[in-house]
Amino acid sequence: MAAAKLAIPDDVVGLVKSLKKSIGTLDGEVASTLISSTMDVALVLDRAGVVQDYSVSDEGLAREQMFTSIVGKPWVGTVTTESRIKIEEMLRDALAKTPPRWRQVNHPSASGPDLPVRYSTVSLGTSGRILAVGRELRSVSQLQQRLINSQQSMEREYARMRLAETRYRLLFQTASEAVVIADAQSAKIVEINPAAESLFAASGKRKLGKSLFDAFDAAGARDLKSLFEQIRATGGGEMLRATLAGSKVSVTISGSLFRQDASAFVLVRLGAIHAGVPTRSDNPAAARLRLAVERMPDGFVMIDKDRRVQTANLAFLELAQRATEEQVRDEPVERWLGRTPVELETFLNNTAEHGSARQFATIIRGEFGSIEEVEASAVFVDDREHPCFGLTIRSSGRRTTSRILGEHELPRSVQQMTGLVGQVPLKNLVRETTDLIERLCIEAALELVGDNRASAAEMLGLSRQSLYVKLRRYGLGDLDSDD
Repeated sequence: MAAAKLAIPDDVVGLVKSLKKSIGTLDGEVASTLISSTMDVALVLDRAGVVQDYSVSDEGLAREQMFTSIVGKPWVGTVTTESRIKIEEMLRDALAKTPPRWRQVNHPSASGPDLPVRYSTVSLGTSGRILAVGRELRSVSQLQQRLINSQQSMEREYARMRLAETRYRLLFQTASEAVVIADAQSAKIVEINPAAESLFAASGKRKLGKSLFDAFDAAGARDLKSLFEQIRATGGGEMLRATLAGSKVSVTISGSLFRQDASAFVLVRLGAIHAGVPTRSDNPAAARLRLAVERMPDGFVMIDKDRRVQTANLAFLELAQRATEEQVRDEPVERWLGRTPVELETFLNNTAEHGSARQFATIIRGEFGSIEEVEASAVFVDDREHPCFGLTIRSSGRRTTSRILGEHELPRSVQQMTGLVGQVPLKNLVRETTDLIERLCIEAALELVGDNRASAAEMLGLSRQSLYVKLRRYGLGDLDSDD
């Protein structure tokens, strides 16, 4: 700590020195009052540094054990080990009458952390005594400690933020899916990952800082502007399809809104649609067929013999809640289609045996938890090298199996019953058939006995109460009328 002369007005020694000519020599009582009112601690020491007397102005300091028993002890023995050399230097400076300087020392405290005190010493004339005056720095030390704790807390937060930023950058740069972050208002590209740069490479123009709308043809830009308006209003929007400017590459586009500080941004995901892009070697009719399959409203998916997805159209991606074809390719189709893997396997085995199957009632599960009832039809392509299945999937909404069986239609033969296998789950088929048979039998019994319920119950081998339960279940007759 650099030495400093005590020319501070509120310092007692400097005050006495600077005003000596004006106020003359102070008597002991006035000097004692002045010292105690301006300093927290005052010690009177002999030449050897032994405490002869002391004064403490603060009640908290007065209760410290070190000051209650300090008289008669060497001053150097009341401080911590690292502070002793400072005490010895201050005693030597006082005896040599060198300009005093402030030094911070620490007193050990039984009630908690060490007590920091900032001392300065001055010789008291020819008597050889030394006056040490000090200011207690505990409040300053607490502030310093709080500052250190705050700095350490900030460093930990910065470290976590740097780690999160590193993870984000790694995922963003290595993701196979093309991702662009654009300003929600202007649609200017703020960040773009390598997959998106590769997708835009056909245009040969730098995209960062440019409007995302400029990357698409006129129709695509118009649709994309409508999507941005929808995203700004609702936070998300429906997936759309657009063609990149200067090329025939079509992509699917989906986006979601997020905010950072006071700005809003859109995370845009892009997926190239390779199946819908005809090449020069393509047969024009085959190219048109692929394009029609890609754009058809029903889901279409082609799977190999191991039931892994080879290609899928946009409608299937929407049902599966996936953004790009790459996200479903080589994945097992039962991840999304079918109530159980066994159910789907039975349907596909039946398709392979007969060549095709129609109106298989099942469900499709979206990636984010949605479940929708669908009807699937399938065809088996018996290619020796690459056998595969083609499936079309249509939403059936709230359609029930009773519509397949007919409202009052009972299968007339075993062949009709077995023909429904693969289209209707067995438990549904058994339940619907049982209910239909039971209802027809009750209606026949009531007709035979002239709507006499007691006789009908006896004919059917049921109690009258059981018959009433079944009548209510099927909505037959007027239960409020007496027999």
